[in-house]
Amino acid sequence: MTASARDVHVLLNANSSTEADRLVDPQAERANLSKTPAPVGPTNSDSASSAVSDDKQIPSYLTDHYWWAYVHPNAVWVFERQWLIDAILWGNYHRLRDAALNALGATLPGRTLQIASAYGDFTPSLAERATAGGGEIDVIDVLPIQLENLQRKLTADAPVRMATMDSAALQFNDASFDRVVLFFLLHEMPEDWRRRTLAEALRVVRPGGRVVIIEYAQPRRWNPMRYLFAPILAKLEPFALDLWRHDIREFLPSDAKIEGFATRRYFGGLYQLVSFERRD
Repeated sequence: MTASARDVHVLLNANSSTEADRLVDPQAERANLSKTPAPVGPTNSDSASSAVSDDKQIPSYLTDHYWWAYVHPNAVWVFERQWLIDAILWGNYHRLRDAALNALGATLPGRTLQIASAYGDFTPSLAERATAGGGEIDVIDVLPIQLENLQRKLTADAPVRMATMDSAALQFNDASFDRVVLFFLLHEMPEDWRRRTLAEALRVVRPGGRVVIIEYAQPRRWNPMRYLFAPILAKLEPFALDLWRHDIREFLPSDAKIEGFATRRYFGGLYQLVSFERRD
């Protein structure tokens, strides 16, 4: 993130809603928010359903480090602005969104899993390609507030199901999906959660199915972001620099059966698209 957490806290509490008015103690609020999330209502699609797990707690790394970006009741009010999302990604949002979509396919038949919701229009754009291919999308997120936000962005006929679910313990059968996408998720996770999330992504994608990841990466040596952006990430995204220091393959299970591993870099190397297929 390019804004400071302190500035975001001011914005969060500047909202005139009654929820904002009652938030006076951030530490106490984070403790309250770490309790079991409330169920999410059904999506606005007639063809979709919502499978909600109400026995999972919000992971501590979210309440400890990302309460201001995702967990706080007014986080959506602050961050669900397309111009701000593009600014946070230094003007690269649409380029990275389209890169991920194109890696998945022009049309998306069958089943697609998006692990974690995302600010911006990524999922509505994904839904358009699923509609064109006669397919369906499942979106999971451990935070009901994020799924509620996504629900408001979808059209009434979007072929999308949503479920409150931990990415490190997916409640889907093996080989359930034709493809899986993770859009700027892994850098927000401590290593153990990142490893389990990738293991789960591989487990639920079918043999021959594709996994697509958009993430941070270490910029080229000539890129000033390599030196200017590192302290910002270290402050606001405490796990992000793991993706600078390590190839994503290092976080996959040691016995992972994959093929066609490919990486493409963007914006002088600061961002990467990674894709691979599960092998039989």
